[in-house]
Amino acid sequence: MKMTEKPTLYHWEPNANSGKPMLALEEKCVTYDSVYIDMLSFDQHKPEYLAINPMGTIPAMVHEGRLMNESTAIMEYVDARFDGPKLRPRDPAKRWKMRWWMKYCDQYYGPSCSMIGWEMFVGPSVRQRDPDELKARIDAIPLAERRIAWTKAIYGKFSAEELAESRRRVMQGSALLEKNLEKNEWVAGDEFSLADINAFNLVYILPHMAETMNLPSVGVERTPMTMRWLKRVYRRPTIRSTWARSRGGLHIDIDDEINRDLG
Repeated sequence: MKMTEKPTLYHWEPNANSGKPMLALEEKCVTYDSVYIDMLSFDQHKPEYLAINPMGTIPAMVHEGRLMNESTAIMEYVDARFDGPKLRPRDPAKRWKMRWWMKYCDQYYGPSCSMIGWEMFVGPSVRQRDPDELKARIDAIPLAERRIAWTKAIYGKFSAEELAESRRRVMQGSALLEKNLEKNEWVAGDEFSLADINAFNLVYILPHMAETMNLPSVGVERTPMTMRWLKRVYRRPTIRSTWARSRGGLHIDIDDEINRDLG
């Protein structure tokens, strides 16, 4: 397929939503222009970025004059538009399963992981800044739902009930993924797919949250098949090339993960 231009991807650290299109592009061997948007500095709400993506969300991709947002939709575009290994199963039933898991991650599993992460990491990372600056940053957020989320994270306003429900959902989702991986090598069946990219960007951090965040959802004893699946993903060369774009916010050693003792 003849290419007219490289895509430009605007992203934060290669995890969660930003990590999904980053890893998809690497898996497809697509050369792209990487633009780092520092979420903790509110780069995504500054005028120069809003001129590109008025929603003020990351990631976003520009290709052939088109602006694209929503990380899962970007992944599907990347797989359909570019040559390279197919990341969506050809079999209709397996493709349905891939999409089922991506929707589950996007609408149920992911938001709960995100709330806990915002409460434990994002909020504390920024709340010590000047109060007037923080208020101005919040006021500049275009989407009302994002203003609410940032306000709760910065000022520690997630309720005990909200956090308890998020923990319950993460535990439930982790158990469901484990049950699925007891029968399948990859999330959607016998081949690596976008569902694995989607799930990996949520799950990889969970083994490290057991003690620091009181969330023993994924680990050697509770979810051994998930841990083996994580190790298989870590062994893919694309993980190293994707995480090479990190600016140090992940604090996870890939070799340590590969060499982790699974009993």
